[in-house]
Amino acid sequence: MQIQDLAIPDALKQQYLGSGIRELYPPQATCVEKGLLDGKNLLVAIPTASGKTLIAEMAMHRHIAAGGKCLYIVPLKALASEKFEEFGNKGVRVGISTGDLDRRDDALGRNDIIVATSEKVDSLLRNSARWIPEITLIVVDEVHLIDSPDRGPTLEMVIAKMRYRNPAMQIIGLSATIGNPKMLAGWLDAELVTSTWRPVDLRQGVFFNNRIQFTEGVREVKQVSKNYDDLNLCLDTIAEGGQCLVFVSSRRNAEAFAKRAAAAIKSEDPALTGCADRLLAAAQTEMGKTLAACVAKGAAFHHAGLSRNERSIVEEAFRKGWIKCISSTPTLAAGLNLPARRVVIRDYLRFSAGEGMQPIPVSEYRQMAGRAGRPRLDPYGEAVLIAKEAVQVPELFACYIEAAADDVHSRIAEPTALYTHVLSLIASGFAKTRDELSEFMNRSFYVHEHRQGRLMHRAVDAALEFLISAEMVLEVGEHLGATELGTLVSRMYIDPRSASAIVTTLREREEYADLGLVQLICSTPDMPKLYARNSDLAALSRMMEDKADELWLPLPTDEEEAEGYYRAVKTAMLLSDWTDELPEENICERYAVGPGDVYGLVESINWLLHATSQLARMFAPKFYPQINECEICMKNGTRRELLPLIRLRGIGRVRARRLFNNGMTSPEEIKKHPREDIVRILGQGITDQIFEQLEPKNKSTDTTSVNGERSAGQSTLFRFG
Repeated sequence: MQIQDLAIPDALKQQYLGSGIRELYPPQATCVEKGLLDGKNLLVAIPTASGKTLIAEMAMHRHIAAGGKCLYIVPLKALASEKFEEFGNKGVRVGISTGDLDRRDDALGRNDIIVATSEKVDSLLRNSARWIPEITLIVVDEVHLIDSPDRGPTLEMVIAKMRYRNPAMQIIGLSATIGNPKMLAGWLDAELVTSTWRPVDLRQGVFFNNRIQFTEGVREVKQVSKNYDDLNLCLDTIAEGGQCLVFVSSRRNAEAFAKRAAAAIKSEDPALTGCADRLLAAAQTEMGKTLAACVAKGAAFHHAGLSRNERSIVEEAFRKGWIKCISSTPTLAAGLNLPARRVVIRDYLRFSAGEGMQPIPVSEYRQMAGRAGRPRLDPYGEAVLIAKEAVQVPELFACYIEAAADDVHSRIAEPTALYTHVLSLIASGFAKTRDELSEFMNRSFYVHEHRQGRLMHRAVDAALEFLISAEMVLEVGEHLGATELGTLVSRMYIDPRSASAIVTTLREREEYADLGLVQLICSTPDMPKLYARNSDLAALSRMMEDKADELWLPLPTDEEEAEGYYRAVKTAMLLSDWTDELPEENICERYAVGPGDVYGLVESINWLLHATSQLARMFAPKFYPQINECEICMKNGTRRELLPLIRLRGIGRVRARRLFNNGMTSPEEIKKHPREDIVRILGQGITDQIFEQLEPKNKSTDTTSVNGERSAGQSTLFRFG
C-alpha cells in the first residue's frame, strides 16, 4: 500500500516521502484496511519495531485535519518526552503533560495532540480539564500494561472514563504481542490486527559452549575471554560492525559488565572523549565517574540510578553509534526505543521476596528481544539467551523462544487499587449512587473478562465502606457524594489510605517536627521506600534512639510491619540528609543509591508534601506554615535559614549557601553589598540576574514566591550551581 494513495493530509504525506517512506509495512496496511482512517477502533498487537507509531500518527493527523483533537497515552515520562519530540516536527501543535497532578492544565487544549502518562490523564479527568470533551481519538501505547499490578488499574479506569465521557471517540490500542488479544479487543469494541512481521528479521537463539543455537542453524562465536560468555557475544557483534545491548538482573551487574566491556573494546573515538568529559564534569558520585570512564572506551551501563543528564548522554551516544555496548537492567527495554544488532539476555532469573530466584515472564523476554535489529541499519537482529549447561539449551527454547505470549488480565479488582478509583468515580461525578457505581464498574475490563465480576463488586463495597468511615464519602439514602476531604484527596491524586493516615496523625500531634512529618509521609502507600538490609538495622536503631523526640510513629511489635517501618525510617533519613544539605556524593555513598534514586525520592515526597500542606490547611492549620516551609526546603534541598535567598530566581542550594556563608543571609543583605562582592561569589551572569530582581522597577517581574505552590531557583536535583 503506497503512502501516496492514503487518505491522510498532504503535508504528512510529504514528510513521509521526504524521509524515504513510500510504502506501508504489511501490518500498517492491514490497519488501514480494517478502518484506521475511517474512525474504527483498533487493537494493534504486533512485534516491536513494526511501525506502531506511524499507525498512530496517520490516524491522529486524519482527526486533526477534520478539526479533532488527539490524546496519546504512554506508561512512562521518558516515553512521553520521546513521543513529544517525535510528533512535534510534523506541522501540528503538540503538548506534553506529565507534571503536577492537581492541575487542570487547560492551556493544553490549544494543542492538536496531547501526550501524557495514564496517571496524568486520570488526574486531568478528576480535575475536570475543559478540553477533555474535545478529544476525538485516544491512542494507548503499550496497552498490554493494563496487566501491570502498578499501572494497570489506572490505565483501565482511564480508558473506561474516556469512553464514558466521549462515547463517539475512536480508540487505538498499541501493544507488543499478547496471548489473548481477542479478549482485550472485545472490551475495546475494536478490530484486531495481529502479525509476526518485522522490518528486520529477528533470530532468536541460545548460547552455549561458544556457539549460538538458532532455530535455523548454528553460529560459532570467537572466544576472546575465557570466563565471560556475555563479553564474547558482545565483542563478536562489534567485530562485524554492530552494537549490543546486554540485559542483566541488577545495577551492580550492569556496572560490572560495562567495566569489563570497556576494558575489552578500548575505543579511541574523539566523540566518546567529548561525551566522557561531559559526564565527568557533572559527576558527583563514584558511579558517575565510573560511567564516564566506561563511555570513553565505548561501553556504558544504564539503570534507574543514573541522573537524567547521564541517561541522556548515554542514549544519544548509543543512537549515534559511538557507544558500542550498553549493559542494562530491564527498565531500558520497557522505556525507550533504543535498538541494537544483538540483544543478550544474560540473566533470566530474578530475585523475588519470599520466593527466591524466579524466571522472568515471557512478556519481559519479548520486550528485551524486540530491541534486536535497527531498521534500515541492520541486516538482521539477534536475541540471545545464555545457558550455563547443555541441558538448559532446550529448556530456554521451550520457556522463552517457543513459548506462547502471556495473556493480559485486569488488575482493577485488587483492593488497594479500588480505594482511590472508587473515590475518584464519586468525587468526579461518574457515580452518584451505589447502582451507578456498580454500573460503571461493569464497563471495566475485569467484568468483560470475568462476566459476572462478583469478586470485584465485593471489593468495591469494601472500599466504599472504608471511604465512608474515613469521612471522604457521604451516603444519604441512595445518594453518594464526596465530602470536602474526599474531593481534596481525589483532586490531589493521593491514596485515600495515605490521606487518612496523614490527617489522623496531624490531628493527634501537639508538637511539630520535620523528621516526624517526613517519616509519616514515607510510611504511606504512595511513597516509594528504600530497602532496609540487615546491615542497616544497627544504624537505624541508633538514629531512632537519637531522634526519638522527633519521630512521630512508634516501632510496631509485628515483625512484618516492622520491616516496612525500618524502610520508611531509612527513606526519611535520606530525605532529611538532603534537606540538611549533605552533598549528593555523600548521600549516594551512605545509602548505597544512585543520583537517579535520590531524584526519584525527592520528586515523590515533594508531591506528597504539597498534598499534606493542603490537608493541613484544612484539618491542622497550626502546622500549615511549618509544613509549607518544609515543602520548599525539600524542593530545594536546603535548611530553613536559606529560605529568604531561594526566593530569588537562579539561586539554589549551592549558591544560596555561598551567599549565606559570606554574610548575605537575605535579599536585603545582598543589596547592602557592592556588586563586586556578589560577582566574586557567583559570577557576573548570576549577579546581573539577582540585581535585576532586586531593582524596584523590576519587582513586578519577580514571579517567584515561597507559598507552597512553586519555588524559585534550582528546585530539582542535579541543577546545582
